Amino acid sequence: MIFSEWNGAYYNAVAGILKAAADHPVTKEEMRRIIDEQAFSESILSIEPSLSGGKWQLLKEDGTAAVRYPPTMPLTLLMKRWLKSISLDPRIRLFDFHVSGLEEIPPLFTKDDIYIFDQYADGDPYEDPLYTENFHRILEAVRNHSPLSLEVMNRRNNRTRMNVMPEYLEYSEKDDKFRLFTSGCRYGSVVNLSRIISCRPFHGDCSGYRQRPPATSGKRVVIELLDERNTLERVMLHFAHFEKEAERIDEKHYRVTIRYSRDDETEMVIRILSFGPFIRVTEPAGFVNLIKKRLRMQKSCELQ
Repeated sequence: MIFSEWNGAYYNAVAGILKAAADHPVTKEEMRRIIDEQAFSESILSIEPSLSGGKWQLLKEDGTAAVRYPPTMPLTLLMKRWLKSISLDPRIRLFDFHVSGLEEIPPLFTKDDIYIFDQYADGDPYEDPLYTENFHRILEAVRNHSPLSLEVMNRRNNRTRMNVMPEYLEYSEKDDKFRLFTSGCRYGSVVNLSRIISCRPFHGDCSGYRQRPPATSGKRVVIELLDERNTLERVMLHFAHFEKEAERIDEKHYRVTIRYSRDDETEMVIRILSFGPFIRVTEPAGFVNLIKKRLRMQKSCELQ
């Protein structure tokens, strides 16, 4: 719950109020301000009355904290074991992730506990020092919006030099690969990171490079979902990086429209099928046929 971006906001809001109350009596207006900054607007309806009304016995009547020390949120053993498991993923080393203090903690799970199907086996070489170095340079260039000069091995195994403006990085679960979306190059706008041989800053003229929008609006799929077992929340998180719209049909059913690029169509089929009977694709007809085809393939392979 505390690791959840949504649910963790409630803990942080209450902790912020208690830290303020340890220093001085807090008013309802100050509580509402802290809740609005650290949680959600509708959270005021539950958190503020629970604290000021005494349901949660954390504040005194004068608005000071009922606890002696300011609140802290130390990691539990379960959290540490989960973090240790995440630290074993070779992809985490591409980012600034520090594992100090977890050396003696056993992992909650390892890669041997997970079986992934419908994913290609030739993923990116995450443990290759050259790949890691290129990834760090590209990520910094994306953040600073600074041009790069890339040497890439093309599909014909020929070396190609290209000067590009990096726009954003994208990870494909189906391919287990990172892709760099760029602008300013006549050879194409998408580069697989595993094909990059060298990467260095480009100091030439890039005034003519135009920023390209994320390629997530080419196609769309409409799904209807039954909101049981937190299906709606899981769908929103699972497709967080896609452009989407959601509307409520009734108390239990929702309609969600997701826009995606053509290159991600197979991955979209796999992701939607992972939700099982809680999701039904309604349109377009072509995507419905892709779902039926994939299910027939699974049945023929005796994959239930």
